[in-house]
Amino acid sequence: MGFIPPPLASQPHEEPDFSNHFHSDSSSSSLSSQSSLPSVPSLNSILKENPNIPHHCITTLKGHPSSVFSLVLSEKYLYSGSSNGDLCMWSRSTSNHEDSAENVVFSCKSAVKCLVILGDKLFSAHQDHKIRVWKIDDSTPYKKHKCIAILPTLYDRVTRLFLAKNYVEIRRHKKCTWVHHVDTVSALALSKDGCFIYSASWDRTFKVWRTSDFKCLESVWNAHDDAINAIISSNDGFVYTGSADRKIKVWRNKEGNKKHILVYVLEKHKSAVNALALSSDGSVLYSGACDRSIIVWEKTSNDGNMVVAGALRGHTKAILCLAAVLDLVCSGSADKTVRIWRKEIGKMYSCLAVLEGHKRPVKCLTATADSCSADNSSAISIPYLVYSGSLDCDVKVWQIWVPFS
Repeated sequence: MGFIPPPLASQPHEEPDFSNHFHSDSSSSSLSSQSSLPSVPSLNSILKENPNIPHHCITTLKGHPSSVFSLVLSEKYLYSGSSNGDLCMWSRSTSNHEDSAENVVFSCKSAVKCLVILGDKLFSAHQDHKIRVWKIDDSTPYKKHKCIAILPTLYDRVTRLFLAKNYVEIRRHKKCTWVHHVDTVSALALSKDGCFIYSASWDRTFKVWRTSDFKCLESVWNAHDDAINAIISSNDGFVYTGSADRKIKVWRNKEGNKKHILVYVLEKHKSAVNALALSSDGSVLYSGACDRSIIVWEKTSNDGNMVVAGALRGHTKAILCLAAVLDLVCSGSADKTVRIWRKEIGKMYSCLAVLEGHKRPVKCLTATADSCSADNSSAISIPYLVYSGSLDCDVKVWQIWVPFS
């Protein structure tokens, strides 16, 4: 195990106000003043620019008293986490959410940065450096949630206490065991088979946990030179991390190896990388940053190498979140809007819609095909549902009708 250097002066320990600055970036410059990437060609298709396809906000979910940081969909419910540590559950089958106080299923007093669902377990990443695991009980009329583990587990911590090799130096004269995150856990991702969950942190590390017993199997120290803001895993075994150091790194744990190795470093962004998303087949990676651009990376070989195809431009401030569903890519920005993109013939993309209505930056997104409306849809379009969470404390549910290509 290596040593993690002392935190940078710019390292964030409180959630920044995205409408003015992004403190994870060492420059701490205004979001609106960071230029896009002139060296990366635009993929926007001017001929097919059509931001007026049918779309509307179905409902606004009000209940969080603070900024909404995270969203995740289960089969019947939407979960949302906020900066005050509340996690709310919303039924996807009703639009009546006035009695929102009953939607709070737990509160742990630490900001909920990311949410992931695996079967009947809900994983939440927090600003207090911990990952919590919640058991969802379907046997009652109202789902109950019980915290069944906090990572690292007590067993993991105790078994590492007595050997010096299990300790890493986190700052001068202070050490801890390598299973601990020592700053905000900013992102989570599941492996394809659900056997592992990856966690990324502002402490510049990412860790691998076994979902069967929540044991920490690996910690990659000094994975980046600054806070890690995003992590995502592909179906073919690659792990991608995006950081405030402006880099995206590609990692792989080949069969038979116990450790992830760095296979590629993707460098094109000129400011902090905030969000990552993969196409459904894993062949295209989308990255969003404070430079207001979404870079499109295309895989060139089975070894994980990716090259820049171009950039999607239209947002006027930092890209804060991304979500990919089928052939769509959704982007949320500090400019308070959500944009819906689709790849056309060749490499070009069209912006199908601009969703406006939030009063503050859009911090999190999730999306799905709308199977309920699909039965009644016309033969010329497909319905989608897009969920957006914002620093204005609201979650908005949007329905869009995407014409067939």
